[in-house]
Amino acid sequence: MQPIRVGVVGLGKIALEEHVPALLADSAYSLAACVSSCARLEGVPHFPTIEAMLDSCPDIDAVAICTPPQAHYEAAKYALERNKHVLLEKPPCPTLEEFDDLVDIAQRNNCTLFQTWHARETVAVDAAARWAAERQLRSGQILWKEDVRQWHPQQAWIWQEGGFGVVDAGINAISILTKILPGAISVKTAHLLVPANCESPIAASVVFGTAAGALINAEFDFRHRGAQVRSIALESGSDTLNLVLDGAKLDRDGTPLSPESQQHEYAVLYRRFAELVGRRESDADKRPLALAIAIFRQAERSIIEPFQE
Repeated sequence: MQPIRVGVVGLGKIALEEHVPALLADSAYSLAACVSSCARLEGVPHFPTIEAMLDSCPDIDAVAICTPPQAHYEAAKYALERNKHVLLEKPPCPTLEEFDDLVDIAQRNNCTLFQTWHARETVAVDAAARWAAERQLRSGQILWKEDVRQWHPQQAWIWQEGGFGVVDAGINAISILTKILPGAISVKTAHLLVPANCESPIAASVVFGTAAGALINAEFDFRHRGAQVRSIALESGSDTLNLVLDGAKLDRDGTPLSPESQQHEYAVLYRRFAELVGRRESDADKRPLALAIAIFRQAERSIIEPFQE
C-alpha cells in the first residue's frame, strides 16, 4: 500500500518534538512537505503558506495542523475543502462554532477529521475508565501544574486571545476526565488569574460536576517550578483511584494497575489516523473543548502581576 503523503503545517516545538518523529517512524506515512516561516527540515520541501503547499504538492493526501489554535480553523477548513484529510493538534479551535463547521465540511467532502487528544493515549487511562464504569463517583481532584517557560518558551500566542493560556495544559486533564467519565460533565464554578499584560489566564480554579452530583475540583497552574504535577484522583466511597503523570501510571489505593512505561502517545495517534483515513471516517470528540470554553464563559477573573518570561 502506498504511504499516506502528509504535509505538516507549523514547525514549532510540538511538531518538531512529537509529530515529525512519529511520522518518520511510521511506514504508513511519507512526510511530503512542510509549512513554516522559520524552521526547516533537510530534504523536505517547505512553503510559506498552506495554500502554496497544496498548490505545489497536489498529491498530498493529508495535513497535520500544528500551528497555534488561533490558526487552526482557517488551515483545517482550507485543507478539507481541497479534499485533504486533517489531523488537528489540540486545542482544536477557539470556538465550538468553528469546530462544528470543520466537522460538517469533512462530512460533506468525505474526508477524515481527526481531533487528537494525546493525553488519553495510555493503557492507564483505559484502565481508569473501566474502574469508573463499575463505581458510583463521589468526588474528585485534578492537579495540573506546569512551568510555562518549559513547555511554551517565548510563545506569545498562548497569552493572546484564543490562545487558551493555562487551559492549553488543563484541556489535557479535561480530555482524560471526559474519557474516564463518558456521561455529562458541567462547569459549576471557575476562577481565572490573568496577568496584567496577557489576555489569557496563567492559573485557573474550576469545579466540575457530574450528572449524578459528584464534584471534581481542579487546579491548573502555569507558574509551577520543579517537578511537574499532573494527577487525577477519583473517590467512590470505599475506593480511590489515582492517575498520575499524564496517565502514565495508575494506582488503586497504592497498588499499580498498569505498567509505567507506555507506548508513545503520538505513535498511537498516527496509527489511529491511518486507520481513519483508510475508512474515510472522522474522530472529532468536542467534549474537552466544550468544557474549556465553558470555563472561559463562566469564570470570574482576577488581574494579577504581569507575566515575565
